[in-house]
Amino acid sequence: MKIKVKESKKNKLVLEIHGETHTLFNALKKELWNDSHVKVAGYHIDHPLTGIPRFTVETDGSEDPKKALIAAADRLKKTTDKFKSAFLKGVK
Repeated sequence: MKIKVKESKKNKLVLEIHGETHTLFNALKKELWNDSHVKVAGYHIDHPLTGIPRFTVETDGSEDPKKALIAAADRLKKTTDKFKSAFLKGVK
C-alpha cells in the first residue's frame, strides 16, 4: 500500500491510496462516521479499472483529521481481532 497526501488542512485530509479497494475504504468510512467530530468521510475512484482511490476526511475543526483516521483504524483493528477470536473459537 502506498499513501500520498494530496491535501492537508486543519480540518481536512485527502489521501491517494494505491493498492487498496472498496473493502478497506467502506470499513474506514463507516467507522469514521461514528466519530461526532467527523463531518465528511468518503472516497472516490475515478475509474474502476485504472483509477487511484482518493479518501477524504473532514472534521468540525475540534479534532485533527489525521488523528480521527488513526483512531478509526485502531477501532477497526480491535473489531477484526474480536471477530478473529470468535471465529477461531467457533470452528474448533
